[in-house]
Amino acid sequence: KRDCSPSILFISSFERFSRFKRIRTTMTTSFSNSPYFHYLLHFLLLSPTISTWAFSTASKAALTATSDIAVIGVGVLGTSLCRQLLDDEAFSSRIVTGITKSSCRHDDIRSQFSKDDRFVLTTMEELISQYSGHTFKDVVFCAPPSGFENYAQAVKDAAAQLWSGPSDGGTFVFTSSGGVYEGIDGEIVNEESATIDPEENPRQGRIVYAEKEVIESGGCVLRLAGLYTLERGAHNYWLEKCPDGVAGREDGIVNLLHYDDAASACAAALRVGAAVTARKTFLISDGNPTTRKGICESALQSKRYSDFSMPTFLGPAHGLKGKVYDGTKSNEILNWKATYISFDEFMSSMS
Repeated sequence: KRDCSPSILFISSFERFSRFKRIRTTMTTSFSNSPYFHYLLHFLLLSPTISTWAFSTASKAALTATSDIAVIGVGVLGTSLCRQLLDDEAFSSRIVTGITKSSCRHDDIRSQFSKDDRFVLTTMEELISQYSGHTFKDVVFCAPPSGFENYAQAVKDAAAQLWSGPSDGGTFVFTSSGGVYEGIDGEIVNEESATIDPEENPRQGRIVYAEKEVIESGGCVLRLAGLYTLERGAHNYWLEKCPDGVAGREDGIVNLLHYDDAASACAAALRVGAAVTARKTFLISDGNPTTRKGICESALQSKRYSDFSMPTFLGPAHGLKGKVYDGTKSNEILNWKATYISFDEFMSSMS
């Protein structure tokens, strides 16, 4: 039975990937002419810690030099991004490689791309086993922190090992969260606003540390508002899974963004390129903040949630109100705008 639980697969994979690159470099130098080279090769072939991954069977979808866009994390966001890249004329000559931590959902993911031979799906383990020195021109890291022991290190390793770097004109995009902002009492925040102290808030701190690694590597950061679809998001949790009430004040501010719009923002960052995005941070939302109560009122308009009732908000009334995102500058730089301009409009269209 395959293990589909969140694990440290990406972490260990990147560590081994780095080790493999170092070994490969050594093997292609003058050392290969030394008699000691054969002892090294013998060690590699027999080592139980290396042979199981470095010489495993390659997957059917071989990675080539034309597989030049990598999407790390093929969940709801990553799947939407892959689909949009494949449908976008600007990327019509590109092959898109989706990288997952396990193959458990591969059949389901492939069913959504069954007619597109420009889509390659692999795991990090498979990618390592096929490694030939090739890196990807563009990389989007949209895997959440939950699957990692050390999120910042995983992101750093992805930029160092999988991305060809800004010198080749490519872009590394990291999908972060607006939750890293310090503002809490109705303040307007933008790309330059202060972030939380990572030491005082370890949960968001791991994202702050990951952002730092991305900026230092020459990539860009997209801080995303709260993501949603009809079936996913705060509204679904509050209406279906909070019979005893919702924590927080009913007028607490919430900034939202549809998953498809989050994906289109990533594609926009790739489209404008590293000359525009390198070492920059962007703030992405639909530009129409709402409240906890407003979210539920909007959702109740839809057919999907019409049988549910408004939950009780537990407050307290003097609790933290939240912050308002202003991503106007990001929208202009990326030449991007949300398709779903508000959560209320989206839910009204579902009625």
